[in-house]
Amino acid sequence: MMIRECKRCLLKDMDTQEYYRTVSEYVESLDESLRAPKEEYERRLSLCRECDCLINGMCRLCGCFVEARAAKTSSYCPGTPRRW
Repeated sequence: MMIRECKRCLLKDMDTQEYYRTVSEYVESLDESLRAPKEEYERRLSLCRECDCLINGMCRLCGCFVEARAAKTSSYCPGTPRRW
């Protein structure tokens, strides 16, 4: 399957349902004490969407799927300066 490059797209915005499902299952499996509140999660993703380092749902700075990274309370943006 060929995936076109999509700058500033999250996995849920792309035709990568298998990847999105896997990341969503990971997020849902996090213990509630480790998971960022929904509003904070959405705020983080909104900031990631504005970043030039977001391509195909991944952060070019660290290689993570941003939807997974943003889900954990203890995680942070790897950028300098940090967006969140």
